[in-house]
Amino acid sequence: MVVTTRVKLDRISSSTRNAHLGIEVIVGDQIIAAEGYVIAVRIVQDKSTYNTVEDVGGRMVSLRAGDVLAGTLGTRRALRGYAGVVPPTIAPGDLLEVLNLGGILGRCTSVNPELGPPFKGEVLGAILTFPELGDRIGRPAHIRDLAVPPADRLESTVPVVYVAGTCMNAGKTVAATELVRGLARSGLRVAAAKLTGVSLMRDALSMQDAGAITALTFNDVGVASTHAGITVATAKGIFNRLAQSKPDVIVAELGDGILGEYGVQDILHDAELMQLGAAYVMAAPDPVACWGAAELMQREYGLPITAITGPATDNEVGNVYITVELGLAAHNARMDAAGLIAAVREALAVWEGAGGSGREQAGADGSGRKQTGSARDEASSLPLPPAPSRSLPAATPAVSR
Repeated sequence: MVVTTRVKLDRISSSTRNAHLGIEVIVGDQIIAAEGYVIAVRIVQDKSTYNTVEDVGGRMVSLRAGDVLAGTLGTRRALRGYAGVVPPTIAPGDLLEVLNLGGILGRCTSVNPELGPPFKGEVLGAILTFPELGDRIGRPAHIRDLAVPPADRLESTVPVVYVAGTCMNAGKTVAATELVRGLARSGLRVAAAKLTGVSLMRDALSMQDAGAITALTFNDVGVASTHAGITVATAKGIFNRLAQSKPDVIVAELGDGILGEYGVQDILHDAELMQLGAAYVMAAPDPVACWGAAELMQREYGLPITAITGPATDNEVGNVYITVELGLAAHNARMDAAGLIAAVREALAVWEGAGGSGREQAGADGSGRKQTGSARDEASSLPLPPAPSRSLPAATPAVSR
């Protein structure tokens, strides 16, 4: 028999938002140790760094010793953050760690020295939900409750601008936000998505603030943190739902790196998702990362790179390497947002003219690099498939929002 207790929550983390929790909840002593289940913990220590959590409104709020936090069980595999897993069993009184700012809870297996040890929380119990009228027993809350459904088949035909990166903190969100802003100001209806990573609303909210008509993340599909095997169906579910808002284009950020453990590779390998790829923006911190990204995109995925952005483009040293040695466009999202937006607009026009195929934009070698000689001439002689009925509106003067 489940033993229940009424608990008042001091903090409700953003990762739990699908569960629609109130301040007062009922917790049970029987806990399902699996990703996505929502539990309550009491924070046991204070911290001076990495000491906040994002609430369901997107605000960063402080965590203090004694606070009761509603969080979501999940894993994290962050190169520049914490790594952790969901333990095989969980019971009241156990200690778990807060693995990210979105309130993901698990057992920390690796600590980033710059962040210090993570918050520890004493498990109080599984938060129960009572979906049936008159239900007095309840069931453990899960973030898939009321979530956007994943999809095996892609119904959306909206072109996608994929923003990927070589690692965390490479400039992906800055680039995605500037693309949303620029494309929206040019007259397009822009939707936004975060397809991979660990639960956090911040990036999607940033894109909405920049002018996106709507934004969804994998958390909206009931996923606490992404990994190989789930990201394709999650992305298709997100695109299908965003298409209902009738956008002209979707800007989709791929969290973490193209060699990380969050399932980015599955998305880039999926032919149906890449068919919608109109542009591929790559964020990289240095020339070695730029070279590696170009090689991976060409050899592993057969996809073009529309432009490289990020710290590698902070000054002319990186820009010269990218444009001269790699033959790719380089546009810093902070200092040359107009150039980045123009490159993406051109790629969108090419996608439309090619009948809506992302892979058609690649050069003869699949790299997206500038072709010379016979390879270019041969490619230019190939017939293009008929253009689709959808057409992008011409750019219009910027308007204030």
